[in-house]
Amino acid sequence: MDRIWGYLGALTVAVLFGLWFTLDKILLTYLHPFALAALVYLVGGVTLFIICISPLHPKLLHILHRNTLVESNINRKDYLILFLSAIVGSVIAPSLYLGGLNQITAVNAALLANSEILFIIIIGIFFLNEKVNRKDILALTCLLTGTIFLSVNNFQNIAFNPNIYGNFLVIASAFFWSLDTCISKFLSNKRDIIYITALKSTIGGSILLIISLSLGLNLILPINKLPILLFIGMVCLSFSLVLVYFAIREIGSTRTGSIYALSSLFGAIMAFLILKEPFTVYQIFFGLLMLLGVYILYKNQNKT
Repeated sequence: MDRIWGYLGALTVAVLFGLWFTLDKILLTYLHPFALAALVYLVGGVTLFIICISPLHPKLLHILHRNTLVESNINRKDYLILFLSAIVGSVIAPSLYLGGLNQITAVNAALLANSEILFIIIIGIFFLNEKVNRKDILALTCLLTGTIFLSVNNFQNIAFNPNIYGNFLVIASAFFWSLDTCISKFLSNKRDIIYITALKSTIGGSILLIISLSLGLNLILPINKLPILLFIGMVCLSFSLVLVYFAIREIGSTRTGSIYALSSLFGAIMAFLILKEPFTVYQIFFGLLMLLGVYILYKNQNKT
């Protein structure tokens, strides 16, 4: 039963990411993708560093770790891995995604981001030696089937979209986020994952800020849009990135990545509710199929 927290953590990440990128679509009206990513990651990094020096820090770490064995020290190799993770997951991936999101609908972007599950499964099984059995394969098949058909439902729109470049950017971002998820596996056993996440977000945001300034990009939002930016950085990004490390440690990068694919479903729902973009019965059906896959993964791991 202990691992239920890993699954709940991964599901929470999926919800937060779905909300995050839907709200990003609103802010992209005012900011370049590089500038938006820079501000979001810097807000998230500052928020987490404030938590690190607050009385909440040890209490949160106690809740996150409970009886789990973790490593307290962070050596030079860990910092190198953290820097690589920041470049891949906090600079390249969000820049590509927001660049694509700026050119296509939030629903299309959310569904195309499902391709991340394929990259994560391949990397987890073939490079990280994560084992899967028959029930895992059934669960992953449900997730993959939902992924394919959710995307196929939009293939007609994609095929006739003159700006195919945006679709390519989103798929490319999924690849880099899958790399980040797998790289994060090597840091997930560290005790202070809040500090690690704060540093990762700040590194990524700082690099993107330098790029934005060098390109002369606008970094100013209308006052009435600032609450959206603060909510994305302080809540969606901060909590989700910490929970990614937690979930990977509890249930592995393959399962975490597979469940994270649900962010596309939540993103499509959020886009429908917030942006009034279309959301069909086919998307609902195959989204439920993906939820079934998550349930099978959880029940099967409880028995192993």
